[in-house]
Formats: sequence, C-alpha cells, structure tokens
Amino acid sequence: MDIDLIQQAIPLLLKGLATTLGIGLVAIVVGFPLGLGFALARLSSSRALAALALFYSMVFRGTPLLVQIFIIYFGLGQLQFLRDQTALWWFFSDGFNCATLAITLNTAAYTSEILRGGFMAIPAGEIEAARASGMSEWLCLRRIRFPLAFRQALPAYANEITVIVKESSLASTVTVLEITGLAKRLMSETFAVVEVFTLAGLLYLVVNFAVLLVMRSWLEPRLSMHRAVTKRTSWLRLYRRRV
Repeated sequence: MDIDLIQQAIPLLLKGLATTLGIGLVAIVVGFPLGLGFALARLSSSRALAALALFYSMVFRGTPLLVQIFIIYFGLGQLQFLRDQTALWWFFSDGFNCATLAITLNTAAYTSEILRGGFMAIPAGEIEAARASGMSEWLCLRRIRFPLAFRQALPAYANEITVIVKESSLASTVTVLEITGLAKRLMSETFAVVEVFTLAGLLYLVVNFAVLLVMRSWLEPRLSMHRAVTKRTSWLRLYRRRV
C-alpha cells in the first residue's frame, strides 16, 4: 500500500470518524430509553399497548434500514406540511439528522427485543419477593427488574452497539460524510478502491473492538461482581468444611 495514500487517507477518515461516533452516540443515548419503553410496553397487561409495541418492533425489524433512511430523508421531504414548518424542515432537510433518526428508531426496535428477553429471564421468585416486601411497581422496576434484566441482556446489547457503528455507514447514501462517505470521495479522487476501503474497514474494526473490549472486560465484570463474591464465598465454605 502506498505510503502517500495512507498519509492522505488516515487524516481524512479520522474526520469521518467523528461523524460516525456522533451518529452512534445519539442512537445509543436516545435508542436505549426508547427500547426500554417498548420492552415494558410489550410486557404490560394492556393489550393495546403491547400490540402497538409489537407493531413498531415488527415494522423496524422487518424492513431494511436503508429503506427506512430513504423514506425519512426523501419521502418525508415531499410532504408540504414539513416544508411549511421551519423547524421541521430544518431537521428533515439535513441528511445527518435523517440518518441518525432512522438508525435510532431501528436500534430501539432491536433493543426492545433484547431487553424484553432480559426481563423474561428474571426468576419469578425474585419479583414475588420484592412485591412481598412492599415495593411499588416503580421501585421494583428500578431496583430489581431493570438491573437484573440489563445484566442478562448486556452481551446481546454489546453486539447491538457494534451493529449501530456499522449501520452508520448507510448514512453516506444521504450525503453524510462519515467514514464511508469520505472513503467514497477519496476513492473517486485516487481510484484506489481496495486500499481506501481496507483502511475504512480497519477503522470500523478498531472502533468495534474498543466497544467490545470495554463492554466485556470492564462493564460485564462490574455488573457481575455479586456472582464472583458468591462463588468465592462458596469455595471458602467448602474449604472450611474440609478443614
């Protein structure tokens, strides 16, 4: 690979990295609470609320993200109502906003299913014990249900974060100059297709490796400290019995 090309490509792709991380950060910060809300709606006793959450999940998980981006960017831009509203038109006329919105809504659907699986994996006895101790539904959710569900769902949600980072590349289809968008521009200037997109792919790989390293080497052990303590205590009791 040409050294001059590397020196030209890396600073340019790093500029796109800031946009990629911006899209991913917004999608995670906004998409996670939305996913949590839809997961709770799926598990609620209200049939209408559960059906609405199920419909949302099916629509966004059953259609391609690229189609969703095109509908939001090109489709909604055809509505006269949006054109007449200055604030709405400012938002939907920008490719970054539309791509981020589509990715956020998409990851919220997948996050809802991930968290729903975590909630369903909680032993019923722990919920009954919390209610028997006088906890309200909100307090039980905050102290018992959500922490346990999040621990169960964390490995799958870590994978979802890496998917978000990779899905941000589709923002280049609506004129957003993130990593892939800048790689396309550089490729059209240098005609070094393999070299440029190899560097872009390595940059995505480094970002996702860092995400998985943080999630699995730092966050998961911190959330599972009680298991380590329990295991250590059981070994200590076994040792004392033998002694």
